[in-house]
Amino acid sequence: MATRLRLQRRGRKHHPFYQIIVADSRAPRDGRVIERIGSYNPNTEPATITLDFERALYWLQTGAEPSDTVRNILSNEGVLLKKHLLGGVTKGAFSEEEAERKFNEWIESKQKTVYSAISKAEEKERAEDKARLDAEKKANQARADELAKKKADEIAKLEAEKAAKAPKVEEPKKEEPVKEEPKKEETPKVEEPAKEEPTKVETPAKEEAPAKEEPKSE
Repeated sequence: MATRLRLQRRGRKHHPFYQIIVADSRAPRDGRVIERIGSYNPNTEPATITLDFERALYWLQTGAEPSDTVRNILSNEGVLLKKHLLGGVTKGAFSEEEAERKFNEWIESKQKTVYSAISKAEEKERAEDKARLDAEKKANQARADELAKKKADEIAKLEAEKAAKAPKVEEPKKEEPVKEEPKKEETPKVEEPAKEEPTKVETPAKEEAPAKEEPKSE
């Protein structure tokens, strides 16, 4: 039976992920599955791959043919390299220890590349988050300024209406301060001594003579 390593679609519309399966090459797309050996999620950055390394290597060694996408995934995970090195050991090109050393060196180099890609993706995500946060802050500040201006306009309008309705109060005229002229110093009056009037000597009044009585006529 000819077997094939391929992807089986899962997920929702516009957001798919895939199962890596082993199936009969003559089976329909959603037909019988022999084994599931991993998954592939292209929605993350970088793409998330889970793979049963030993089972994938086993099926390659037994003649299973991978699809183009699965071949890229297996190459990226080192399964094809491992198969190639084991083939060299079988042919006697190099020892099994040397094959293992070469594979470990490739794994270390691959991990550095993956870590670098992850770091770049995280840095890009942080920059995008910061830019989005700054944009939100600016929008919130602009909205707050607009609301403050609108509130100030409403308050000014209400104050203007109150001022128009309130009776006009005449302001008292300001009295100008009277300038006081400096008082002239009055010279003190010197009192003259009063003149003494001569005392009048009263003369004794003359005694009137007694009136003569006339004889009554009989």
